[in-house]
Amino acid sequence: MHNVAITGTGVFTPSETITNDELVASFNAYADLYNAENAAQIAAGELEAKPQSSADFIFAASGIERRYVLNKSGVLDPTRMFPKLAQRDDETPGYMAEIGVDACKKALDSAGLDASQIDLVICAASNMERAYPAIAVEIQALLGANGFAFDMNVACSSATFGIQTASDMIKSGSIGRAIVVNPEICSAHLEWRDRDCHFIFGDVATATILERDEDLIAPHFKVKSTRCATQFSNNIRNNNGYLRRTHDATVDRRDMQFMQNGRKVFKEVLPLVSKHIADHMEAEGVQASDLKRLWLHQANKSMNDYIGKRVLGRDPEGGEQPNILQDYANTSSAGSIIAFAQNSADLNKGDTGLICAFGAGYSVGSVIVEKG
Repeated sequence: MHNVAITGTGVFTPSETITNDELVASFNAYADLYNAENAAQIAAGELEAKPQSSADFIFAASGIERRYVLNKSGVLDPTRMFPKLAQRDDETPGYMAEIGVDACKKALDSAGLDASQIDLVICAASNMERAYPAIAVEIQALLGANGFAFDMNVACSSATFGIQTASDMIKSGSIGRAIVVNPEICSAHLEWRDRDCHFIFGDVATATILERDEDLIAPHFKVKSTRCATQFSNNIRNNNGYLRRTHDATVDRRDMQFMQNGRKVFKEVLPLVSKHIADHMEAEGVQASDLKRLWLHQANKSMNDYIGKRVLGRDPEGGEQPNILQDYANTSSAGSIIAFAQNSADLNKGDTGLICAFGAGYSVGSVIVEKG
């Protein structure tokens, strides 16, 4: 058996942002158009009028202030309200591969490695651009990596499930190094015309390098333990799964985009995640006082505050549980990795931290790490 370490991370951030004020102006213009076009049916009680949104409502509900997106103009067009991402020809790298390669190259630079030294690429994300060939194999080819590659989807937990999968292969000796890459084009599966969720998601890609913990000199994080769990629920669901609607405006079924019963999710997921983390820590002999950092899934600030308090037994102090929601919004599986990548360099050798992601499924994955 081999020990495993995280030796590098990379984050691709799109160049375009949408602030809450910009998003609200667009949404409210859409709502006005909808209400005017359907005035007779609304007056007759056959349709409900679209309510207005506000920046204050968004921030209070989520802690989000802005989000990065691959295409801003399509989202903010009140007559469209979804990104303009044209179908690419088969000889052009896909969107997920393009942003995933960017994150992978940054992670390789961070780890001081060349792509030819990689044995496995896992593309772990909440939505895939196509069914096959695998996005991971395309990324592998574009990078010039060796070995093999495959896709996996465990919704917002995909990154942590991918880390466990790669770690187990490294421990067994079947591979020496792996990249887990999370290209999340969440703007393509969000229903921007729904006031209850139109503000939630942003786009990003992250990558994590894992390798055998043998004679490592540069700073790294030892993977001490991983744990994953799932429990079926329909309370977060998407019946489409691919990026079809970004180029085909005729696909307009509400259930083909992100759907969530927020109250049930909050009520059911928080105890599930808190217990999962507590059980994982107990099994590994890790006390709350041992944790220097919690890198949680970036779904909602209130959810993270609740989990942090349950895990630590008190309100988290400044820096103990970093949030990136205010800048990135919910980026599905990539969120906890952004938090880790941007808020881990300051830890000292021997410090313990925990990465946790959770979401549709329900699913939850946690990784206990120690600064090496």
